[in-house]
Amino acid sequence: MQAPTLNLVVLRASDPGSLASFYQTLGFQFQKEKHGSGPEHLASKTGGSVLEIYPKGTESLDTTAVLLGFRVPSISKVLSNLGSAVDIISRPSKSDWGTRCVIRDPEGHKIELLEA
Repeated sequence: MQAPTLNLVVLRASDPGSLASFYQTLGFQFQKEKHGSGPEHLASKTGGSVLEIYPKGTESLDTTAVLLGFRVPSISKVLSNLGSAVDIISRPSKSDWGTRCVIRDPEGHKIELLEA
């Protein structure tokens, strides 16, 4: 039996454009999409997965409890590109998996950056 693979992550944001700009700093490229009668949203396809950012509506569940993890070539470069506005929860430190850092995006989602 083949193991499942992650193909979709959906985030909700009060300001989808601003959140997409943050993730573009990590290397994601977004395009506007609309499926059927659903709302217009932003989508980035990478490594066989899709990261979508939908506008937060009154019926939307909060997605900030989700911890996202991304492997990046250089944590220091990501932090430098994000500048002084980045909310660092856990500074870069060595772990069993490589150098690890935890930050928070502008909407409050925690992101683990891993530099192997």
